[in-house]
Amino acid sequence: MSSKVKDRMSHTDSIVKKEKDDDECITIRVKTVKSSKSRNGEEDVQEENGVLFWVNKSGFPIDNKTWERMWDHVAKIHPDSFDMVRKIRNSGDLPQVPFQPPPINFPSSTPVSERIEKVQNYMRNLQYNHTGTQFYEVRKNRPISGLMDLAREMIKESLPIKCLEAIILGIFLTNGMLGVERFPISFKSVFNGNVHRHVVLGIYYSGRWGTIGMSRREELMYKPLVFKSLADLMFDYEKSYNHFYHEVKKMKIGLPAPHDPHSYEFINWKTLTLTPGKQNKKEMTKDLEHMAKEIRLKAYHNSEPTPGITLYSARKAKSYSTHQCQSPRKTYSTAEFPYESNTQRSIREATKVYRSQTSINAEYLKKFTSTNESADYQLRI
Repeated sequence: MSSKVKDRMSHTDSIVKKEKDDDECITIRVKTVKSSKSRNGEEDVQEENGVLFWVNKSGFPIDNKTWERMWDHVAKIHPDSFDMVRKIRNSGDLPQVPFQPPPINFPSSTPVSERIEKVQNYMRNLQYNHTGTQFYEVRKNRPISGLMDLAREMIKESLPIKCLEAIILGIFLTNGMLGVERFPISFKSVFNGNVHRHVVLGIYYSGRWGTIGMSRREELMYKPLVFKSLADLMFDYEKSYNHFYHEVKKMKIGLPAPHDPHSYEFINWKTLTLTPGKQNKKEMTKDLEHMAKEIRLKAYHNSEPTPGITLYSARKAKSYSTHQCQSPRKTYSTAEFPYESNTQRSIREATKVYRSQTSINAEYLKKFTSTNESADYQLRI
C-alpha cells in the first residue's frame, strides 16, 4: 500500500466527551479507521469513491467486532453522531428488514428491456449502502460459481449494497436471458483532487446497449437499452460525470460474463482501457467499435452446448448453441439476431459444432432407418 493510504488509515484511539442537558458527562471510545487485517491476512478496509470503508469478512450473522466497528464508523460520518447511534440502538421497536422478492421468473412474453428494468428496480429497493461497511466481501479473482453463491446470499439477506456488489447481483439475475450479454464497465474520475472509482454492468441485447448498477446518482447507474452503439453509451456516461463536475480519467471495459452459474471461470474486468484526457473522440470511437464487435461475436462464435442452463426466450424458435472462446455460452434463437447474415453464420457454426462433436455417422444411422421410408426427426444440440 502507498504511504498516502497508510496515512489516511493510521489513527490513535481518542476519548470523546459529550455533555447532556443534565450536565451528565458520558465518555465514549471512538475507534477510527486503522489498518487491521483479517484472519487470512487480507486487509478489512477498502476504498471506493475516494472514501475508505470497512468490509464485513465474518459473513452472517455479523460478528461482534464488525458490528461495533460499523456503529463507530457511522457515528463519525453522520451529522448527529452518537445521538443518532444511541437513538437507534436503544430503540426496542425497530421494524424488521423487509425481504425484497427477486425478479427471477418472467413470463415468456415479457420483453427483455422490461426484465432488465425490473432487475434495476430490485436493486433500487435494496437501497444504496451508506453505513461505511460493505456487508458482502466481493473478491474479483473468485470464480463465477463462488460469486453466484454470494449473489444468493445477497438475495437472502436483502441488505443495502454498493456498486461492486450490484455487478455480481446483476449477473446472477440476468443469467439465462436469451441474447443478453453482460460485461463490466469501470470508471476513474477526479473531483476536487480526490480520485473516485465506480463500476456498472454493461448490457447488450439485439443491437442496443445499456447498463444497470448502483450509485448515489441515478445518472451514474441505470441506462436503458436505447443506445445504438457502445460509443454512444460511454460518451453519455462521460457527459453525466461532467454534469457533476467530475473529470473522467479512465474508462475500462471487460469481456462478457458466462451465463453458466456453475462455471469456474473468472470475470474479465479489463480488456479495453480508454483515457479521455489523452485520446480524442475519434480514437475512442474506433476502439469502442472494435470492442463492440468483440462483444457481439462472443454471442455466437465457436460455441458448444452448456447443459443445465435455463434460457428465457420471448419467441418460440429453433435454438442453436454457440460457444465462447473462454467460457461456455448460452443458446441463441435465430429470431433474436437483428441481421440475416448473423443468423446464417450462427446456423453454420452450430452445424459445424454438432458434426465435429457427434460420433454418429451415416452408416450407423442406416441400421435404425429404412432407405425406402423417410422419417421425420429432430437433432437437438
